[in-house]
Amino acid sequence: MKITFLGTGTSQGIPVIGSDHPVCLSKNPKDKRLRVSVCIRWNDYTYVIDCGPDFRQQMLQINATQLDGILFTHEHADHTAGLDDIRPFFFKQGDIPIYGHQRVINALRRRFDYIFETENKYPGAPGVKAHTIINAPFRLNDLPVVPINGFHDKLQVFGFRFDKFAYLTDMKTVEDAEIEKLQNLDVLVVNALRKKEHISHFNLDEALAFINRVKPKRAYLTHISHLMGFHDDVQQILPKNVFLAFDGLTINL
Repeated sequence: MKITFLGTGTSQGIPVIGSDHPVCLSKNPKDKRLRVSVCIRWNDYTYVIDCGPDFRQQMLQINATQLDGILFTHEHADHTAGLDDIRPFFFKQGDIPIYGHQRVINALRRRFDYIFETENKYPGAPGVKAHTIINAPFRLNDLPVVPINGFHDKLQVFGFRFDKFAYLTDMKTVEDAEIEKLQNLDVLVVNALRKKEHISHFNLDEALAFINRVKPKRAYLTHISHLMGFHDDVQQILPKNVFLAFDGLTINL
């Protein structure tokens, strides 16, 4: 399995438009973050978790030639706004499978009604095949997937476990029964917005406490804002098995 971080930033990305914050002015490529997303490849399959406003750029950067499906964690714009850019894949492959909570599918149907249209559809519009996720295991081709239920303030969010790898973003609370699903991981990815506490995201201390409870072999932090600080400075204060993810980082499992 090959995991590529397509974006590791928060909803505004880094640099933030018009900001003179030192991190936004950094010349270090690791301090430049597109909206959060990850690509998972195994055998001949390519799946993406979340499809934000940087999706087109992200697909170009990894030279993607196929897309077997998109899994959605939740419906916020930084995770869904790029759905129209599946068009090149649709023109080659037909309807693109998407997976999400029924609430998320409904939100996508409202925002991108022309994509879901079945009668008198505009010929240039893409199409999707929607699959509803509940809090129960399912399969993507030959790979079992275990949803991890959590909350983004009061909004339900799904994370996903694929064998020894798990990806969680936009989490603030995760119940004990869901944490039990995360045992014996090789790699855990989890959100860490900044050092200061936030209403709907883990801050750094909360993310580290969560990692300490799950005890993966390695952990990577994502969904990072400029307020976290410079990439290289933050990495120096992390435990030896915890890493600040950055755009373009690839992990092989």
